[in-house]
Amino acid sequence: MEVYTVTVATGESEYSGTNNYIFVTLVGEKGESERTLLDNPGMDFCRGAVDEYKVTSPRPLGSLLLVRLEKQRYWVEDNWFCRYVTVEPPGGDKVVFPCYRWLTGDIKVDLRAGTAKTQRDDALAQLLAHRRTELQDRQKIYRWVTWAPGIPRCIDAKTEADLPQDARFENEKRSDFEHSLHYALLELSLKKFAILFGKSWSDLDDFKRIFWKLKSPIAEYCMEHWKEDWFFGYQCLNGSNPRMIQRCKKLPENFPVTSDMVQSSMAPGTNLDQELKEGTVFLLDYAILDGVPTNTIKGKPQYIAAPLCLLYQHPDDGLMPIAIQLGQTPGLDTPIFLPKDPPLAWLLAKIWVRHAEFQVFQVLSHLLRTHLVVEVFCVATLRQLPAVHPIYKLLAPHLRYTLEINTRGRSQLISADGIFKRVVSTGGEGLLILAQREYKVLTYRSLQPYNDFTAHTAHTDSPCMNSHVSTREELSTLLAVVVFTSTVQHAATNNGQFDWCAWVPNTPCTMRQPPPTDKNAATMEMVMASLPDVSQSCLQMAITWHLGRAQPDAIPLGHYTEEHFTEAPAVALINGFRAELEKIEAHILSQNERLELQYLFLLPSRIENSITI
Repeated sequence: MEVYTVTVATGESEYSGTNNYIFVTLVGEKGESERTLLDNPGMDFCRGAVDEYKVTSPRPLGSLLLVRLEKQRYWVEDNWFCRYVTVEPPGGDKVVFPCYRWLTGDIKVDLRAGTAKTQRDDALAQLLAHRRTELQDRQKIYRWVTWAPGIPRCIDAKTEADLPQDARFENEKRSDFEHSLHYALLELSLKKFAILFGKSWSDLDDFKRIFWKLKSPIAEYCMEHWKEDWFFGYQCLNGSNPRMIQRCKKLPENFPVTSDMVQSSMAPGTNLDQELKEGTVFLLDYAILDGVPTNTIKGKPQYIAAPLCLLYQHPDDGLMPIAIQLGQTPGLDTPIFLPKDPPLAWLLAKIWVRHAEFQVFQVLSHLLRTHLVVEVFCVATLRQLPAVHPIYKLLAPHLRYTLEINTRGRSQLISADGIFKRVVSTGGEGLLILAQREYKVLTYRSLQPYNDFTAHTAHTDSPCMNSHVSTREELSTLLAVVVFTSTVQHAATNNGQFDWCAWVPNTPCTMRQPPPTDKNAATMEMVMASLPDVSQSCLQMAITWHLGRAQPDAIPLGHYTEEHFTEAPAVALINGFRAELEKIEAHILSQNERLELQYLFLLPSRIENSITI
């Protein structure tokens, strides 16, 4: 009689344990063990428990191929989350069988050992059949659907309740997510303001009435400095959407800025033409917003502009805006605003640029280029790669919670009656058209990080990426892009949104009046009538806090609560990666020590391992 030592690890989150019957069968090259009920004195399979059992076989099983877990109902149905199973054969080494999935209902699950294997590494028919069966089962529950034409396909789920249990938030995450927005509106005294739809604030200082408790050091800094030109330029590089800025060697034909117009903004002894050649002139071009349908909120039209903004890297003052045109077609009704214009006219022009920034940042850089792009790889991975595949093991930690947060986004944020429709100028039809425009010209190369300020936002007709990956180098780059997008890129766009948007005039979600056509007609009344009203301001502040705050169950980049890789070489690589991240963290902290306004969004400890919010 052969005796095998089996340990079973239950999940650590709330409700992971079970009172149901759990059976195990060990499958080896030479046969199977007895189907064994796992039952020790006392309670088994409690939350966080690692239970040990003895499983017998009348003969040696040879090399272990599979561990078969079987859950059967006892009294009431009780789901169970299994982390892993280990098996120690007589006189042999312990073998780890990762699970990391929910067992719901009466179900059998066959687990492979943790060693990563591609299909060509499997010769046994039984293991090849296991790969096929696993994918066939997954393809039944993870299905593609076209949520809207012209944007990436997504998971077939109308609400989060339609998702498989393995794709759902854990209970603690779900509770926190659903209560945090309620907290923002009620506990922070926003509710009494949020009902005041259509009522404008009296003056800019009025925005402080919703700013007293929901704030951060950067948000407070915004409140103090948002009107200053250097801070406008600072946000172009250090805000949530630095991809918009591009070096300008030649002015666009539809932006007729002359050297005389901006000479007062230049350093002594130089001019616009010279600085264009030197590469110290930069451009923000929001042409993608041109003609996008505007939202109507409770019967009141909202407005969008497609501005052009010229910036100059002043040797003493830093990156400064020097000319703004609030439309793509120059003319008498589309004047070029300059820093020497009346202060309110120049301020209002900058507000319009920041409003355009909100639309592009939230809809394109954040929603489309991180959430929706990563979801494509998430669904494809679940449908095409078995859990034993090395690429599945590599990507799985970076796809955690992505399906649920995206499904909630489609049903609660960007739906026909979602939050965007209630508060954002591109809400409704405009949001979809904007996303379609970007996706049509989205390139695989544009998802890769850049090291300079070339015209990287210029659109081309090249496809998003080739249909096939032919070399190991191409595969490595592709996987790096997926991991980068789901971690670093998402952190860069998401984590600072409250900091930059909490002071509403700095980055308004909507504008309630059309862009100004007369530089001399700007008044404070016009500014206040254009900015979001009281209700919209409250929702902008609450939503950006809700989505941008640090998550209580966040798993930082390089940390893995689920150990899909079990081989020593892979574990060594992971440990080396963590050590490198620690060095990067120390370097970033050192760089920020003497800065008045620190940039800490990309500290590895603040980058989540996946898109969870």
